[in-house]
Amino acid sequence: MQLTAIQRILGLLLMLFSVTMLPPVGVSYWYADNTQNAFFMAFALTFLAGLFCWLPARTYHKELRLRDGFVVVVLFWTALSMVSALPFMLAEHPHMSFTRAVFESVSGFTTTGATVIVGLDQLPQSILYYRQQLQFLGGMGIVVLAVAIFPMLGIGGMQLYRAETPGPMKDTKLTPRITETARALWYIYLGLTIACAAAYWLAGMSLFDAIGHSFATVSTGGFSTHDASMGHFNNAVIDIIAMVFMLLGSINFAIHFMAWRQLDIKLYWHDAEVRGFFTIVAAVIAITTAVLLITGRYPNFWDALRYGAFQVVTMITSTGFLTADFSVWPLFLPPLLITIGFIGGCAGSTAGGMKVVRILLLYKQGLREIKRLIHPNAIIPVKIGERSLPDRVVEAVWGFSALYITSFVVLSLALMATGLDMVAAFSGVATCLNLGGPGLGVVATTFVAVSDTGIWILSFAMLLGRLEVFTLLVILSPAFWRK
Repeated sequence: MQLTAIQRILGLLLMLFSVTMLPPVGVSYWYADNTQNAFFMAFALTFLAGLFCWLPARTYHKELRLRDGFVVVVLFWTALSMVSALPFMLAEHPHMSFTRAVFESVSGFTTTGATVIVGLDQLPQSILYYRQQLQFLGGMGIVVLAVAIFPMLGIGGMQLYRAETPGPMKDTKLTPRITETARALWYIYLGLTIACAAAYWLAGMSLFDAIGHSFATVSTGGFSTHDASMGHFNNAVIDIIAMVFMLLGSINFAIHFMAWRQLDIKLYWHDAEVRGFFTIVAAVIAITTAVLLITGRYPNFWDALRYGAFQVVTMITSTGFLTADFSVWPLFLPPLLITIGFIGGCAGSTAGGMKVVRILLLYKQGLREIKRLIHPNAIIPVKIGERSLPDRVVEAVWGFSALYITSFVVLSLALMATGLDMVAAFSGVATCLNLGGPGLGVVATTFVAVSDTGIWILSFAMLLGRLEVFTLLVILSPAFWRK
């Protein structure tokens, strides 16, 4: 393992990230909220930490191996969790403890949307902007952004890209060169964010709220600048805009790229995963709306459809915006909405969860096993669309699913061991592992009631979910460190 190369790249990444603490300084001056010193200090500390890492290794130029890429990604996310917490600690308001500040920063950068802050409406504008910006950067991954500009620094990026984007489609490249692929992803992501902000602004949001919520919508992050989340605006048009862009953020960005390049929106429906995703969304919306109507929670059909559809979309896309407190909805709706978070969006999107393509593969593999019981000698391929998948891919999905569910159970038991009740523990881990945001019980809106030990457990769960289990667990395996 090339530790010197890893140290050099980690230093460069930290110096790169330090620059993102300067825009909130401008916001602070514009709104005169007197928090600029906290961001200046956070910038200086982060830049110096990166500089001290980079200087001793600045002359070391060797291509990273895949194992090195995994270490860089995990180390960078760990370091990022620490340094991005600095403004929350240094600002006079909210002036958070180290543990709570790390949780807030991890939640922002992993686009989870869980929070330990109460009183968002009273926070300085620069802090509110910084929270939203963390989600914007985390949406496609700061490492992918770094890959796009690394050629200027003389660093190869394929190993970092593979480590940052695990999953069944991880080796798919939109263009011949990885740097062009990363740029293409970011152009699409930025374009969707700008379009979302413009739509919010035209629908009646202030410019500040429009920009902030567009950062959290396309990234499927879920942070808001108000305690009431999207319910603050009480605007059906804004709800529809949010649903559209949450769904767009949850579609594989490779499909966005191909549809844009070929100017053919039919490509979306030709993709089996996208069809499966919208089928699931439509089915759960129908069930939720029916239950809300039958139980009299919303006697008016359009109200039931509006609030039911919004909460289904926000939970399955792992965004976590709220227009209503779904934790008090009748019958099985609260656990249903938490459960669909395990499905998540499409592979190659900003959404969390296990991803629709894996759920489809598990379903088709289950059907194949039933058919094999009836016809033991039959050769039955597993297909996604018209494409037959090799058994190696199916085995990898089974392995991922087993690790994902095992991680959920172990972390839930660990959280209960801190004194949290079963409902809060299970829903809290589920929403953090799936990058969803709100849970049930005492974690329905904020995680203030969770102990510091529980906060660390949930922070680990968010990192585990953001790196899709394998990337983080692989470096914790003894086999990874054997020569």
